[in-house]
Amino acid sequence: MKKGKETAFFCKECGYETSKWLGQCPGCKEWNTLVEEPVVKREKGRMIPVGDVPKPTPLKDITADDEERLSTGFSELDRVLGGGIVAGSLVLIGGDPGIGKSTILLQMCKNLSDCQKNILYISGEESLKQIKLRADRIGSFGGTIQLLCETNLDHIEENLRQINPDVAVIDSIQTIYREDVASAPGSVSQVRESTSILMQLAKNLGISIFIVGHVTKEGVVAGPRVLEHMVDTVLYFEGDRYASYRILRGVKNRFGSTNEIGVFEMADTGLRQVENPSEYMLNGRPENTSGSIVTCSVEGTRPMLVEIQALACKTNFGMPRRTAAGTDYNRVNLLIAVLEKRLGMHFGEYDVYINMAGGIRLNEPALDLGIIMALISSYRDLPIDENMVAFGEVGLSGEVRAVNMARRRVSEAKKLGFKVCVLPKVSADSMKDIDGIKLIGISNIRQISNLS
Repeated sequence: MKKGKETAFFCKECGYETSKWLGQCPGCKEWNTLVEEPVVKREKGRMIPVGDVPKPTPLKDITADDEERLSTGFSELDRVLGGGIVAGSLVLIGGDPGIGKSTILLQMCKNLSDCQKNILYISGEESLKQIKLRADRIGSFGGTIQLLCETNLDHIEENLRQINPDVAVIDSIQTIYREDVASAPGSVSQVRESTSILMQLAKNLGISIFIVGHVTKEGVVAGPRVLEHMVDTVLYFEGDRYASYRILRGVKNRFGSTNEIGVFEMADTGLRQVENPSEYMLNGRPENTSGSIVTCSVEGTRPMLVEIQALACKTNFGMPRRTAAGTDYNRVNLLIAVLEKRLGMHFGEYDVYINMAGGIRLNEPALDLGIIMALISSYRDLPIDENMVAFGEVGLSGEVRAVNMARRRVSEAKKLGFKVCVLPKVSADSMKDIDGIKLIGISNIRQISNLS
């Protein structure tokens, strides 16, 4: 009799399981994503008692009152989470090594312990003394936080059931393993199995669990992509580890809006939140310099002013260079082609460099008009009015299309002292009641030449 196979192939992207290797995953249609892992052996013939089977509940008997969210002590982190921590939620925080994932979670634990919340911090990478040294740099901690160094999932589960904390932190998910799974920690099987059990614990016990995930060189969480599908909230730390500013971005949130961002600054005592990111993004802006303009981008529900810098200079080689830092490279090439076709500008002889000042990455279509105006300014070497801000989407025929939340963008620019706003004509016609800032509505990029 042929013995059952002890291994199977799992997709790293969607978790699809198959008995043989395939070049393309039948589930998500991705190529070369199947990896071989040991099969978790299940007990056969196990009878479930009738009393343990859950019963369905009528929808009319379920109350959907707004639950009180638990504040983290950081308004920026609360914003990204959708207003605070939801009881029984599973939150994944990913980011590059040294970016500040463990630091912000330890600071959050300090704030919660000051509010007499029961906290359990589980580390699979650092010893108790290492955590203590980092905690001493942050500040004085309350007596309600407990530390545990453990990587065995069964032991972690037992501690969570006994202590039953309000919030638990696990650093990191790639170090956790279960003895029933024969593969190494961090593998597809281990990460999937560990996350599934942690999700059950969070929902059944009402514990808010934060798990740390390392990222690959592509910038996604290491391990199976199904990990992001299983958790309630996915947060990413962005920024250069050698720079002081960090961007916390929410890419998935079942309890709030997605793509919200929080801005933090790394200091000697840990991370410090930046409540007005527009002000720091514009800090050090040059004066009377061509190729510089301010645009307003909306990340989630937050409007934020960012300086766009463009530099067009004669190329020394036959192939002109195109560089985009902080925005989509292909989008920049598209806008250059629009300028060449619609305005007759010959960028084939110029190297073009686009930069989003402040180190933040933005891909919103509302940046198009700002990039266009910065390129024209640098190409003609004509400075743009320092008190001018511009936003709008630009199409292939040169038309300027409307964008969402135009009123909120204008209000943000007015609050920071800007006097002129260039925006799509459709949006300008609907905002005649705004005083204190001059609105210039344009319908095509040809009208930019008429702006003073």
